[in-house]
Amino acid sequence: MSASLDLIPVLDLMDGQVVRAVGGRRDAYRPLQSALCDSSRPAAVVHGLLALYPFRRIYIADLDAILEHGNHRSVVEELQRLHPDLEFWVDGGFSSVAAAQAWQAAGLGRPVLGSESQTILAEHDAWPAQGILSLDFRGDDFLGPDTFLQHPERWPAEVIAMTLARVGMNAGPDLARLAQLQRLNPACRLHAAGGVRHADDLSALAGAGTAGVLLASALHDGTLSRVELDVFHAGHHPTSAASRAMENVPAPDR
Repeated sequence: MSASLDLIPVLDLMDGQVVRAVGGRRDAYRPLQSALCDSSRPAAVVHGLLALYPFRRIYIADLDAILEHGNHRSVVEELQRLHPDLEFWVDGGFSSVAAAQAWQAAGLGRPVLGSESQTILAEHDAWPAQGILSLDFRGDDFLGPDTFLQHPERWPAEVIAMTLARVGMNAGPDLARLAQLQRLNPACRLHAAGGVRHADDLSALAGAGTAGVLLASALHDGTLSRVELDVFHAGHHPTSAASRAMENVPAPDR
């Protein structure tokens, strides 16, 4: 099987540093310690990631903006200046489509609208041309207006399934929820976020038809090495137990 899964590293930004996300408990986030670099500075972390693998895009969660006490706009601008060939997906805590449109118009990367930051999905709102929707979950709880799940036909082309409770927890991706969301809108390109541990998890996601996956802990801990990434993208990885198991995962009822 040729791997078509898009691998997207994550930068979680807080107080000017990249932090290690753990289970969505943001009060417990601490500056990143990584096998790829010796600093938690955003530029150093991106350099370490690109030294590991030629990633094409990077996802940035501006946690200060999401928590409404500051932002990292200048950091994003600097990273774009240093890496003009990278595509940046940025969750800047945008509380409306208009805010995301303004971000995109400023040339600051593709805006990600996190459902947890929204209060309403207005019928007249049109997604920014390059806008991405993040459907945010904590456990079984959906974070955001229920209308986002009630009207999947209004999702944009790119959708992230963000399972916060699995982030940094070595728990594996939430395959059942991914299957459920894909059933709601089979036309969207679905990206998994949270829980990836190793190459077997990548195989399971690729086998399920997932378009992409957000990665952090497995890269910084070294459990996804350059060799494993090369083998995975070459499509030479064996069918794993996780992949076989995914074939038998029933889609939850809507």
